[in-house]
Amino acid sequence: MTKTEFIHMLMQEGYPEPIEVRQAPNGFLNDHTHPFAVKAFVIDGSIQIVIQGNCKTYLAGDVFQLDFEQLHAESYGPAGVVYLASRKQ
Repeated sequence: MTKTEFIHMLMQEGYPEPIEVRQAPNGFLNDHTHPFAVKAFVIDGSIQIVIQGNCKTYLAGDVFQLDFEQLHAESYGPAGVVYLASRKQ
């Protein structure tokens, strides 16, 4: 997927304009939730997300999403990660 396609998808699904998020190389966040749903588009680097013991790695061009208050953990690759994230209440 391209950045343009991602933004178009967000608009169709009622998500607001995304913000750019940068996470440090080899960083991580243990199990946590967010008080919103999120859709994100990876621009650079990599992010691993663990949900209910299932781990998936997302690279540049990939889209990931999390439901409202979905318990997850995340970690970032050796180059960190840059992604666009849109949050929906």
